[in-house]
Amino acid sequence: MEEDSVLDKANLYDSDKIKVLEGLSAVRKRPSMYIGSTDEKGLHHLVYEVVDNSIDEAMEGYCHKIDVTINSDGSVTVRDDGRGIPVSIHPKYQRSGVEIVMTKLHAGGKFDRKSYKVSGGLHGVGVSVVNALSEWLVVKVRRGGKIYSQRYERGAVKTELEEEGEYEGNGGTETTFMPDSEIFETLDFEYRRLKERMRELAFLNKGLRISITDKRSEVSDEFHYEGGIIEYVEYINEGKEPLHPDPIYIKDRMDGVHVELAMQFLAHSYSTNNVYPFANNIHTVEGGTHLTGFRAGLTTTLKKYADDNDYAKDVDFSADDFREGLTAIVNVKLPEPQFEGQTKMKLGNSEIRGIVQSVVGNKLRTFLEEHPKTAELIMEKAIMAAKARAAARKAKELTRRKGILGSIDLPGKLADCSNPDPKVSELYIVEGDSAGGSAKQGRDRAFQAILPLRGKIINVEKARVDKMLDNKEIRAMISALGTGFDEDFKPEESRYHKIIIMTDADVDGAHIRTLLFTFFYRYMKELIDLGYLYMAQPPLYKLKRGRKEQYVYNERERREVLEEWGNRGVSIQRYKGLGEMNPTELWETTMNPEHRLLARVTIEDAEEADRLFDILMGKDVEPRRAFIEENTHRATDIDI
Repeated sequence: MEEDSVLDKANLYDSDKIKVLEGLSAVRKRPSMYIGSTDEKGLHHLVYEVVDNSIDEAMEGYCHKIDVTINSDGSVTVRDDGRGIPVSIHPKYQRSGVEIVMTKLHAGGKFDRKSYKVSGGLHGVGVSVVNALSEWLVVKVRRGGKIYSQRYERGAVKTELEEEGEYEGNGGTETTFMPDSEIFETLDFEYRRLKERMRELAFLNKGLRISITDKRSEVSDEFHYEGGIIEYVEYINEGKEPLHPDPIYIKDRMDGVHVELAMQFLAHSYSTNNVYPFANNIHTVEGGTHLTGFRAGLTTTLKKYADDNDYAKDVDFSADDFREGLTAIVNVKLPEPQFEGQTKMKLGNSEIRGIVQSVVGNKLRTFLEEHPKTAELIMEKAIMAAKARAAARKAKELTRRKGILGSIDLPGKLADCSNPDPKVSELYIVEGDSAGGSAKQGRDRAFQAILPLRGKIINVEKARVDKMLDNKEIRAMISALGTGFDEDFKPEESRYHKIIIMTDADVDGAHIRTLLFTFFYRYMKELIDLGYLYMAQPPLYKLKRGRKEQYVYNERERREVLEEWGNRGVSIQRYKGLGEMNPTELWETTMNPEHRLLARVTIEDAEEADRLFDILMGKDVEPRRAFIEENTHRATDIDI
């Protein structure tokens, strides 16, 4: 874009371009309607909403750098080098553009297509909702050579827009806010969560530089990807063996919609669910019309290529055969997105399906014709997938006839609970027969069921379905849960609403947990989404001095107790495994709902989970060892 053109468009973005739809009256009364929740998810969404304003500037070509800082007092600052919010007086409302944007719901330049052709944000409520839900907020604008500042408290104007001085260099907006303790359950921002979102945004907006700093712990990261989503796919596939060396990249524009995607097949992956759809930088985890269009375009194009080049002889392809081992980013940017649900989990624009399908069909067909060797590799993998699917179908039919995967014939090793209500029932999946015996004796038989597993289950990441169903331990789990499997999977029929993985607090135990996590993530993800999967937290030590005794769950806690007690006369018992605890100890420390610590397993970020599984299951030992040592004894929610 030429410099004069950029300047002309910058001049178009002024206060009279800001449209106002309604006020802020309901935000503080019903905050969950606007940010989804008032827990840690809603808290972090405040940051995303402010950053989205800067991203909108970047998508228009005016912003090149965004800095996010968690300040030592717990507030957050977001600064960009964009055009800066207009400071002139709005002709209708007789207030500055800054004040209108900060205090009026549904106010902003994104409602005027001349200022922003595409934008993200939360249904346009934007920074005004952040302002309403903050104890205080200070905005500083660098525009026209001058610096302006204004302060708000709980959404209300505290000071007038004041000129603070002059600046040299780029303009931009700096917003600092302190979330309101009257609204949020927690005010503790998690650096890792914010870091992953900033990395994601940098991938989706190639060339944009985003930094994040945590002043509380003096850690920082910076993300900048000239390759954009091509590098995103390579990042997700890091450490895995690609079927073809370079990701396939497709980019086109149709009817004002930008369609961009990168995709790469993996040689030894059998998953068909590694496609990540984005719309205007928002991860639409429930998919939508852009994902449907991509799948239709991919399947139709590859099926036609197979037919035209004699790859389809004696092979009955399904859509899944063409997606096996595929990692893809589908990134669309459109003028007026229609998101289903308050938190934008699904794209609803009906016209997008046809646009994406057409772009994928045209561009992918050209790629296959120009790269016959890569096309051949993709076809061979699809043929292998089709043959394996046929073998898996026979294996499932056999196990179904035998009743192995049904909920009627429960596995013999399962010690079930007496209460038939799944809402109160718990299933402990326990490592080893010894620990399983202690758990069976120590449990509350009314609502706690025990399923002991012998050894490590098969790594489902590296095995197709037919091989997986040969594993007795996996069949026992499927049978005990009663959910069925694969196309017969029905999460609502789970016999337990708490599925608790209980393994030793050592490296082997962590490895077994990871194998189980992999199984649930790949084949029963809905149970994780429903919040049914947990990890037990057995103690590491039992400290005793005289009649006083205390169980501790990590090294830090052990040091704290020893400092409090003094070191004389303290006996320390180290539990090497669950089997070393007698039934009473296991009940009191790990199974009694009044005393136990459980970590709920959640999925915040599917692509990061995929990378994590590869670290834990891959050939490189050191990354796996580092992760296990860091996370073995965590007693908070674990994101996989």
